[in-house]
Amino acid sequence: MEEDKKEQKEVKEPKEQKGPKEKKEKEKKTNKELVKVVKGARDFLPEQMIIRRKAFDLITGVFKKHGAVEIDTPIFELKETLMGKYGEDSKLIYDLNDQGGELLSLRYDLTVPFARYMAVHHLNSLKRYHIGKVYRRDNPQMTKGRFREFFQCDFDIAGGNYGTMIPDAEIIKIVVEILVQLPIGNFNIKINHRVLLDAYIQISGIKEDKFKSVCSSIDKLDKEKWEDVKNELVNVKGVTEEQADNLYKFVILKDKPKVLLEKLMNMKELMENEKGKKALDEMSILIDYLQIMEIDKYCTFDLSLARGLDYYTGLIYETVLTDTDEVGSISGGGRFDNLIGIFSGKQIPAVGVSIGIERIFNILEKHYKDDDTIRSNYTEVLVCAAGKNMTKERFKIANELWKNEIKAEILYNENPRMDKQMDYAINNKIPFLLFIGENELKENKIKIKCLSNFEEITVEREKMIEEINKLKSNKDLLIVKKEKK
Repeated sequence: MEEDKKEQKEVKEPKEQKGPKEKKEKEKKTNKELVKVVKGARDFLPEQMIIRRKAFDLITGVFKKHGAVEIDTPIFELKETLMGKYGEDSKLIYDLNDQGGELLSLRYDLTVPFARYMAVHHLNSLKRYHIGKVYRRDNPQMTKGRFREFFQCDFDIAGGNYGTMIPDAEIIKIVVEILVQLPIGNFNIKINHRVLLDAYIQISGIKEDKFKSVCSSIDKLDKEKWEDVKNELVNVKGVTEEQADNLYKFVILKDKPKVLLEKLMNMKELMENEKGKKALDEMSILIDYLQIMEIDKYCTFDLSLARGLDYYTGLIYETVLTDTDEVGSISGGGRFDNLIGIFSGKQIPAVGVSIGIERIFNILEKHYKDDDTIRSNYTEVLVCAAGKNMTKERFKIANELWKNEIKAEILYNENPRMDKQMDYAINNKIPFLLFIGENELKENKIKIKCLSNFEEITVEREKMIEEINKLKSNKDLLIVKKEKK
């Protein structure tokens, strides 16, 4: 009996053989898994590109209004150019494999490449803007707008003989002008001074060699509780309990710019500290300028703001949305007086800001979701055939439209059906249709249909361009509403 049981155990069910169809299905599934967008990046659909372009046009319009010129730099730099500029975030830099003897890295931001640019081209002053992609080996959080590849929109003013806080104040004005025009809701610009930060770290009894390390911890207060930050300061960075508690008395302070400024100027320990007095004097000048330009109402003087990057030397600022916690900061920047000098050998003070479009794109997309003015193409006219063998005539009309800078299309079928042409125009929200058929050819006329109101008119062929331009001037006729399901 025992032997029979052993034999039964040894008998295995034969494996079910997979047929050719099942193998193909498995291969298809594997291929689908391989064909994907890489982690931390995204594709943009045509409708999304229109929204992004709309935002970029608004941003560049403000940059140009303030007198900036546009530049560009390579997406990769010498690794040595980037290292040592970003504090603890240097670990997020993407290194490239050695190809030809140079150690290269993808740019982490647009600021360090700008400093290198100033040195290479021997410039002493420049007001520039730059919109480009940057790369960070970060843990992506797509829903919060945190990507590994993303756009930054930068504006910087570099030059040595400018008055205290004059360029700095204009930078904040630029941020306000952009954000009030974007449909993203209410926002708050947090401001602080890196030298003031150094002062209250010093007053707290922390040694100078720990300043940068402590700053990087303070910079986490917008995401973490004080208890967690304190734990890192004490158990990781060697700050005593007493020093951390002293520091806490400062970092919890925030208020309207003028209100907190007056409170800090009445703090004897800050005013007797050389760094503290210098920073508060500068902040006083800045706040006066902000009040003159009527933008202080958008700002909060916040002593917990640290900006973890090593190159900041003066005023720092960061913008957050107040109607949602879906995303982190949407812009940030400050003064970096020593960065250009690292590359050029001469000190050229500079101040700038970076606006992160990816952080607010989801909000923009929701806003424009039901906006009939947003469409995936710019076509104004679809040239349609009202009969067979009209390809040559359609090309003649389209060519005339293109010559007159009118955006036009034809379908690429030799004899497109009328319903296909109508569907294409409606789906792509093309405002005007031109029809050419045998009757129109005989009478030397053209029929124009407006999709916004479905009205039709027939005009002489030679007046076609004039009539189209006249219709285009009526903005209401350019909006083709979505069909309600």
